[in-house]
Amino acid sequence: MATPNILLTRIDNRLVHGQVGMTWVNTLGANLVIVANDAVAEDKVQQNLMDMVLPETAESRFFTIEKVIRIIGKAASRQKILLVIKSPEDALKLVEGGVPIKKINVGNLHFAEGKKQLSATVSVDEADIRVFQKLHDLGVELEVQGIPNERARDLMELLKQI
Repeated sequence: MATPNILLTRIDNRLVHGQVGMTWVNTLGANLVIVANDAVAEDKVQQNLMDMVLPETAESRFFTIEKVIRIIGKAASRQKILLVIKSPEDALKLVEGGVPIKKINVGNLHFAEGKKQLSATVSVDEADIRVFQKLHDLGVELEVQGIPNERARDLMELLKQI
């Protein structure tokens, strides 16, 4: 498998929205946004809404988790990829499937009943913590950072504080 040019892998339960679509794409210089999500891969309405917030300089692809695992190695080196996923579980599936993810930016995981807040935009429950620990054990660097000009914080250090 060739090594794809993944500039950033981001967990954001909103997937692609204005912040991801413009700020991250432009800051990174990404020219391809891959959304790895089984539901969105089949939902043209969601795909069109996400496409609307991307700059003209970036293309988009909406693939299932399994398809990303199968084809990411075929990406051309000229493709500067922003890989967006919805959950820690999806990140683990990609890593265990062989996608060469070395670092994950955790941008947004909504607060819900039973979750503990790590930052203004990231809340986790016990299942999330177990998955993040597995990713960490697999050598993946995990950081919390909402927007590019915000200081990134080590997710594993934040977990020690809750």
